[in-house]
Amino acid sequence: MSGGEFDIRTWLVGASYLVAATLFLLGLQRMASPATARSGIHWAGVGMLLATAATFLLPGLHNLPLIVVALVIGTVAAWISGKKVAITDMPQMVALYNGMGGGSAAAIGAVELLRFSALAQGGEVAVAGPGVVVLTLAVLGSAIGAVSLSGSIIAWAKLDGRLDKRVVFPGQQAFNLLVALAMAVLGVLAATTLQPWAIVAFFLVALLLGVLMTLPIGGADMPVVISLYNAFTGLAVSFEGYVLGNEALIIAGMMVGAAGILLTRLMAKAMNRPISGVLFGSFGGGGQAQEITGSQKPIEAGDVAAMMAYAERVVIVPGYGLAVAQAQHKIWELAQRLIDRGVKVKFAIHPVAGRMPGHMNVLLAEAGVPYDLIADMDDINPEFPTTDVSLVIGANDVVNPVAKTDPASPIYGMPILDVVESKNVVVIKRGKGTGFAGIENALFYADNTRMLYGDGAEMASALVSELKALDGGGH
Repeated sequence: MSGGEFDIRTWLVGASYLVAATLFLLGLQRMASPATARSGIHWAGVGMLLATAATFLLPGLHNLPLIVVALVIGTVAAWISGKKVAITDMPQMVALYNGMGGGSAAAIGAVELLRFSALAQGGEVAVAGPGVVVLTLAVLGSAIGAVSLSGSIIAWAKLDGRLDKRVVFPGQQAFNLLVALAMAVLGVLAATTLQPWAIVAFFLVALLLGVLMTLPIGGADMPVVISLYNAFTGLAVSFEGYVLGNEALIIAGMMVGAAGILLTRLMAKAMNRPISGVLFGSFGGGGQAQEITGSQKPIEAGDVAAMMAYAERVVIVPGYGLAVAQAQHKIWELAQRLIDRGVKVKFAIHPVAGRMPGHMNVLLAEAGVPYDLIADMDDINPEFPTTDVSLVIGANDVVNPVAKTDPASPIYGMPILDVVESKNVVVIKRGKGTGFAGIENALFYADNTRMLYGDGAEMASALVSELKALDGGGH
C-alpha cells in the first residue's frame, strides 16, 4: 500500500512540475509583447503556485512547519512591499529580489555541502556520498548565487543613492582577479575535502567577489548589470536544482538564466558595450573631457505649447525623471491634444532608458500610450532631422551627444537618441544637475535646445493648459 502511495505521489509531483514548466514557458513567451505581458506574468505566477504546492507532496519532506512559516512571511512581505513600492523604486526592488533568488540558491548549496561534510565526518560518504557532478554543480551554483546576492545588494545601494555610482582604486581589477582565483581554489577544496572551514571560507570569498565586481561599475551600465545578475541567479537556481534532484528548479532556473543572458546581450549591444567592458572596464578612453561651450537657454511653457501646436512632427523622449515626477499620464494627455490638432506624435525609447530594461515601456503602458506610437532607437533616429520639436522629459545620458563626439567621455561609444539633430529641442528639467552617469549633457547647451525648468508633472500640466488656451478652452 505504501509503495503504491509513494508512486502516486511521485507521479503527481512530476506531472505538476511538467505543467508548471509549461506555464513558465508560455508565460515567458507572452512577456515578449507589451500587449500580452500582463497575462504572461499571471500564467508564470500560476505555474509557480502549482510548483510550490506540488513540492509539499514530495516523499520524506521535513520541517513542514518551518516551510509554511517561511512561505507566509515571504508572501506577506512581498505583497506589502509590492503594493507600496513606487514606480521610481522598482529597479531597486528588482535588484533586491534578484539578489534574494541568488542568495536562496547559495543557501541551498551551503546546506547541501555542509550535509555532505557531516556525512564525510561520519564516514558515510564512501557508501552514499555525492558524485563529482553533484559536488561540482553545488559549488558552481553556490559561487554564482553568492556573487549575485552581494552584487545585487551593491546594485540596489547604487540605484537607491546610498552608494557612489563608481568606487575605484588602483590595481582594482588585478585585486579582483586574485579574489576570483582564491574563490576557485577554495571551491575546489570545499568539494574535494568537504571540510567545514573550506566551505565557510569559500562562501565568504564568493560574497566578497560580488561586492568587488559591482563597486567599479558606473550608473550608465546599471541596466546591464541588473540583467546579468538576473541571469546569474537563474543559472545558480538550475545548478542547485540538479543537486536536489528537483526538476522544477532545473527548468525554471534554466529559463531565467537563458532569458537573462539573452537580455544582457541585447542590452550590451544597445550600448555598444561588450559584457567584459561592463564588468572589467569603463566607458570612454580616459583623458581630459572636451569642454562644453554655450549656455542653457530657458523658455516658458506658453512658447513651448505654441511651438508644438503648430509643428508637423513631435517626438517625446521620456527618461527616469518622468518616473520620478509621475508625469506619464499628463504627458500622454499632452500627446493626445497634439494628435487631435493633427500633429504626428511619437514616443522614442532608448533600450536602457530609466534604471532597468523596459522601465519606460512600463510607465507609458500604465498611462495607456498605444504601442504603435512607441518607437525604439534604431527606428526613430533617422526621423530626428525631420522632426520639428523633440520634447525630452527626464532623459539625460541617453540623449547626450558627447557619446559620439568625445572619446574621453565615460559614455563614449554608447548609442544615443539623436535628439540634437531635431529642428527644435525642449528639455523639461527640474534643475541643472547631471544624469546618472554623473556627466554634463552637451545637448542642454546646443543652439537649438531650450530648457523648460520645473517639475515634470507640473510642466506637463502647464503645457496641457496652454494648449487648451490655444484651442479656445476646448476639451
